[in-house]
Order: sequence, then structure tokens, then C-alpha cells
Amino acid sequence: MIVDLPNTTTSQILKTLVKIREEGGAVALGRVLTLVITTSLGEEEEAIEAANDASREHPMRVIVISTDHDISHRAAEARVDAQIRVGGDAGASEVIVVRAYGDAAEDQESLVTGLLLPDAPVVAWWPGTAPGAVSQSAIGRIAQRRITDAAASPQPLTAISTIAESYEPGDTDFAWTRLTLWRAQLAAVLDQPPYQQVTAVEVHGSVDSPSTLLLAAWLQLQLRVEVTLGVSSKSHGTSGIQGVKLIRESGAIELERTMPNVATLSQPNQPTHDISLPRRSLRDCLAEELRRLDPDELFGEVVRHGVSQLGKPEKTSRAKGAR
Repeated sequence: MIVDLPNTTTSQILKTLVKIREEGGAVALGRVLTLVITTSLGEEEEAIEAANDASREHPMRVIVISTDHDISHRAAEARVDAQIRVGGDAGASEVIVVRAYGDAAEDQESLVTGLLLPDAPVVAWWPGTAPGAVSQSAIGRIAQRRITDAAASPQPLTAISTIAESYEPGDTDFAWTRLTLWRAQLAAVLDQPPYQQVTAVEVHGSVDSPSTLLLAAWLQLQLRVEVTLGVSSKSHGTSGIQGVKLIRESGAIELERTMPNVATLSQPNQPTHDISLPRRSLRDCLAEELRRLDPDELFGEVVRHGVSQLGKPEKTSRAKGAR
């Protein structure tokens, strides 16, 4: 069910939501959190679809605040249009889309506050370009977790630097979430004999890949060896991370993504294997981040210290082993 509310207010949105529940039997019982999505006008649907899919694992209320970031359009008449989606149009969640125009778009916090679930955690997500310091933004101040996506920024690597400078516990980025399968596979390889020290690491990927940068920083922090970071144009139909080489006394372990969803694992004295290493969808990344509402301390360590220390192994963390 989709209900449109043109030129409305927060109070009218809540009254309509209550009416929909009473008449249609839709209830908010079991909602475990409120997800606030901040996006630009006309760019809401992909994020809403990902949230709907993730809601089947994390029942929640989804509030989408959609505004026009073009300053030249701010002279438009101040008004708020809303849309409520429940049932099949909202997965296991209830979705409230708030489109704000003119001066009404200036105070995002007031647009959201009255719509939050009582006594439930708040997670904020910027699927596009995020504010410079998300924890100090209007929506970030009311959220326990704040999710950005550096890859969606016009300058992804600059976005990582901005996160490093403004990081506060509770911040995270999908560039880090996309590393989960890579980190798990590399850790599994190093947990197998021979248990030899890694003496050097090479990581390469596309020139604008923030995930490649974070993977290199994580490996250097964990293994305490110098990591060589190489960048290249797209190859083999892939972008992002393209491969990792771990060098030990017995030879090199190489994990190369040769196709978008498949990687080749080569190890000394062992057969070469093709393994599934799919690119993670928005739904997968979002669902993973919603599984934890406490700060991701490892991400904080990597983004604040690991990135700046690339090429300086003697100053990296005292952590041992790639876990």
C-alpha cells in the first residue's frame, strides 16, 4: 500500500500512519530500529529497495529524507510532500518518504524527530555524497550508527581522508563492508600450514577504489609488514580490488579476482582454485552493518591510523595476525 500526502506536516504523517494500521491491520510491532536515509530528490528508490530487502532480516521503520542539494533551487516554495509505504511495498518495514523543498529542507532534524520509533536505536545512512563530518550533521547527531559510502562520492579517496579526519565511534563506510569476504578468505588462508611469517604484501586495484586502500591499510596493521599499494585501470571486466599477494619464505599466496564474482587462489605446492568472491550488493552491505549497533573499533583503527601509515610498518598497530 502506498499513500501520498502532498503539502503535509509531520503530525499529519503520523496520524495517517496510525489510520493505516487501524484500518489495514499493519502494525509496527517487532520493529528493532529506525533507519534514516538521507538522499537527493529523485535518487531514493535504489536505497529504499536495499532497505526493504534488508528489513526482512532487520524489521525497522525506514525514514527517507529527500532534499534538493542544488542551492539555485532553494528559492522554491517551502513545502513537504510525503509518502507512506506499508505491506508489500515496504518489505518487512514501513517506509516514510519525506520530500522537502525550499526552506523546509534546511532543518532535517525537525523533519525526522517526530517520526522516530520510541526507545529504538537510530541508524543513519547516506547512500550518495555524505556531509564532511557525519557525526556533526543534523541527522548524524541523533544516530548511534552512521553509514556512508565513499565509493559513491565524486572523489572516493578524498572521502576516505575526510572520514579519517572526522571519525567518531559509530561511523562506518560501505568501502569497509565490501571487504568482509576478502578479509575472511585471506584470514582463512593464513590459518593453514605452513605457519610462516608474511614478509611483504602487494595489493592492487582500480585507481579510484577506496576498498583497495582500506584493505592495504588493514593488512599492514594486522601483519606489521610493508604493503605495496598498486593502482591500475579496469581489467578483466573488474573494478575495485583486483588482487592480493602475500609473500612468505615458501612462496607467494595470490588471490586474484579474474571475473566480477570469481577469484583465483594460488598457493605454493597446492592446486590453483577458483573461489566465489562476489561483489556485495547494497542490500548485503546494509544488512551486515545493521547487525551491529556498537562502534566498529577495527574500522576506526584502520581509517584513522592504518591509511596514514601505509608504507611505514614500524609505526603500525601492535596487533598480530590477520583476523
